[in-house]
Amino acid sequence: MAVQRRGPLAEEAAEVEVLYANLEKLKSLSKKIQGSMSRLEVSGRTVQDAIGPVYGNTQRLQVMNTNVDRVLEAIERAREPLDMTKREERILRSRPERIGLADYMSSIDRTNQALRELKSTNLRSNQQAISELSSLLSVGTQSLEDVFRELCRRDSQPIEPLGYIMKGSEFPRLAQQKTAQLRTINAQIYNYTSQMSPGELTPSAKVYAQERGQYVTLSLSNLAQASLSTARKVAGQDGNAIYKQGSNGAGSYASGMQGMYTAEYDNICQIFSREEWGQVLSNTCQSSLAVFGNTLRDLDAHIKSNLITDCYLAYEIIEVVSNTSFRLEERTGELKHAMSEALRPVRETAKSSLAILLSDIRSRIQQLSSLPIDGSAVPITSEVMQRLQTMTSYLPPLTSIMRSLGDGGWSAPNNSTSTSSIPTVKSFDVGADGKQLFSHYSNDTIETLLSNLESRAKSMLRGKSVQGVFLANNIALIERMIRSSELQPLLGSSEKLATWRKKSSQLYTDAWGEISKLLLDVINTKNSRPPSMGQGVNSADVLKALNSKEKDAIKEKFRSFNVSFDELVAKHKSYKMEPEVRRMLGREVQMYIEPLYGRFWERYHEVDKGKGKYVKYDKGQLSSILASLS
Repeated sequence: MAVQRRGPLAEEAAEVEVLYANLEKLKSLSKKIQGSMSRLEVSGRTVQDAIGPVYGNTQRLQVMNTNVDRVLEAIERAREPLDMTKREERILRSRPERIGLADYMSSIDRTNQALRELKSTNLRSNQQAISELSSLLSVGTQSLEDVFRELCRRDSQPIEPLGYIMKGSEFPRLAQQKTAQLRTINAQIYNYTSQMSPGELTPSAKVYAQERGQYVTLSLSNLAQASLSTARKVAGQDGNAIYKQGSNGAGSYASGMQGMYTAEYDNICQIFSREEWGQVLSNTCQSSLAVFGNTLRDLDAHIKSNLITDCYLAYEIIEVVSNTSFRLEERTGELKHAMSEALRPVRETAKSSLAILLSDIRSRIQQLSSLPIDGSAVPITSEVMQRLQTMTSYLPPLTSIMRSLGDGGWSAPNNSTSTSSIPTVKSFDVGADGKQLFSHYSNDTIETLLSNLESRAKSMLRGKSVQGVFLANNIALIERMIRSSELQPLLGSSEKLATWRKKSSQLYTDAWGEISKLLLDVINTKNSRPPSMGQGVNSADVLKALNSKEKDAIKEKFRSFNVSFDELVAKHKSYKMEPEVRRMLGREVQMYIEPLYGRFWERYHEVDKGKGKYVKYDKGQLSSILASLS
């Protein structure tokens, strides 16, 4: 048992010994490693002490190298515009046609971008490059302007507007392809000039306004000349002839302007930006508007020299120009003010014409050396009414200037330009009824005519009867010309004319008033008053109650009546009366004389016992004669 136990223990002891032996080896190895680590640490410290300064220098060199690279890069960037300038200069100093318009504008874009970048650096060293690029950009832009000008000029040969007006055709516009090219070039120039001179008209817009403005002016020149030539009085022409509506070329001139301005506006809208439209159009039309203003001033001088006959030309010009300016304003939003300013002289002359026409009536009547002894109407009456008839064809412009004058504002004897433009309270009544204003002016014209004719008749015609006939004839002519024209709905039944008609009738019947006194019965017998008029009146019985002296007085009345009546009838028949005047005055006399004579005859016709020595006419005969007066 002891031997068996000792066997396993011996094995375990042997293993323990082996482990102890290994442990000793490990300890020895650890000591060696520790010694090596100590030596390595000493060596590392020695290396660190030696390499540390070298490593620091290396880091500084790396930073310096980085900075040098950055400087070199900045130098390269600074040199790049200079190198780019040489490249772009070769392009921009060539013609765009050679390079190609697209490539040429791309070069301008690159140059413009480079210029912006240089300006943003604010480096003094870049000033020379900035100057060179700016100069180069100006060269390129000028070349684009030249191309723009040439494109505009190719389709700017003057045209004859009258042909388009007569045919009712649209005025020519630039082709779509052309406007596309011009739009591209303008956009390029606009991008450059917008930073160089903001708020001003771009060079391309100036070029367009110049080239197309000259085209418009030359195209309209014939119409301007035609307006003046058709206004002049030609040799052999009746200098007193009233201007005939539409005979002057001003209407065609205005139509031509509207057509050409509208066409240019459509072109401008296709080429320029929205904010440029109005300014470019105004500049394009500036030259032709100046010619238009000069033409209207020349026409105004002609109108002033022939105001009585050609004031209607002023009214026509006001109408056509005003309508044209309103249509252009509606279409383009421009030019209304410019055209109104050009129209101002003609408008002021038209305003003054209303008072001058009234003054002309007064002066012409006062200059009459004689009046018709037969009481017929004078030519000035028909001439004045013809004026009013003609004016109805110009109601829109006339009512416009009448509103500006105010109701009755035409009555001033000297309505000059210097005062007519001064506003009055009445002139602000823009809502006034234009037709009513014209009616008032027409009534004032007729009143001026008749009052002056009446005054002249009283001083030049002897006898109220012929004065009455004279007035009645002129009134009849006035009423006839009103009824037969557009004056009828405007004037209608004039109370003033009715008053004048009554006055003329009164003047005429006053001459018959003398013989009416012969027919008035104021004789009474001693025994009784003579019976009044009635069915039972017996002339013989009436006469029996009269003494011889009273009978002689009756005989004298009959005799005087016969003489005066025959003279008045003869005068009546000798007067030249308008048919309506003869009817009116004939009825007035008949209604006035016939009842008086009938009463007188019934009471006293037996005074000559039917012999006809004193009683020349019985009631029937006198009634027939009076009826024949109508």
